[in-house]
Amino acid sequence: MKFEKIHNKGQARLFRNPALELLTKAHPLVIWGMYLPVLIGLPLYAAGTLQFTALRITLLFFTGMVVWTLFEYLMHRFAFHYMSDSPRAQKFIYIMHGNHHHYPRDKERLFMPPVPSLILAASIFGLQYLLLRQHAFVFFPGFLLGYLLYGSMHYAIHAWNPPFKWMKPLWRNHHLHHYKDEAKGFGVSSTMWDRVFGTMFDLKKEKENREKVQELMFEKKKVS
Repeated sequence: MKFEKIHNKGQARLFRNPALELLTKAHPLVIWGMYLPVLIGLPLYAAGTLQFTALRITLLFFTGMVVWTLFEYLMHRFAFHYMSDSPRAQKFIYIMHGNHHHYPRDKERLFMPPVPSLILAASIFGLQYLLLRQHAFVFFPGFLLGYLLYGSMHYAIHAWNPPFKWMKPLWRNHHLHHYKDEAKGFGVSSTMWDRVFGTMFDLKKEKENREKVQELMFEKKKVS
C-alpha cells in the first residue's frame, strides 16, 4: 500500500464515531498490564495442576516465543501487506496496518488496541488448545510474550535511537521497510525470517543518509 506522502506527524482518522476511534488506540503499559496475569498464571497452572516439569515448561515457553517470530513475519508479509481490488478489503487492511505506514510515528497505534487484541488472543489460544491440548497452557504464554516483545520493539524503533550498536541493523531494516521498499524487511522483533526467506535488506549496500535517518526518528525535546 503506497502513499503519495508519509506523514511524520499526526495520526489517521479511522472512524467518525469518537468512541470507536478511541478504541483504536492503546498505550503499551495497558497491553502489558492486561496480559501479565496470563503470562504468569498459565505456567503456574501448568506447574501446579498439570504437574509439568520445569524443563517441559521452559521448552514449551521458548518454543512459543520462536513460533511467534514466524507468525509475526508471515502476518506482516502476507496479511498486512495483502493487495486487493476490493474497497472493503482495502479499508480493513488500512485500519489494521495501512494507517501505520501512512503515519509511522503515531505512538498510539503501535500496539493492537485492547478489544481486538483480546478477541484475537482468545481465538489463537483456542486454536492452539485444539492442536496442543494442555501444552497450550505454556506454549501460548510464550507466544504471547513474543507478541509483547515485538510490540515493545516496534514502539522503540519508531520512538528512539537503537540503545546498543548490535541492534542498529534491526532499526535500519524496519526503517527501510517504511521509507524505501515495503516488499522487504518484514521482521520487527527479529530479522531471522527475513534472512531465511530472502527479504532482508542488504544493509552493507544501503548508504547511510544521516539527514534521512534523522527524519525517521522522534526529535528529542530540548530542556529549557
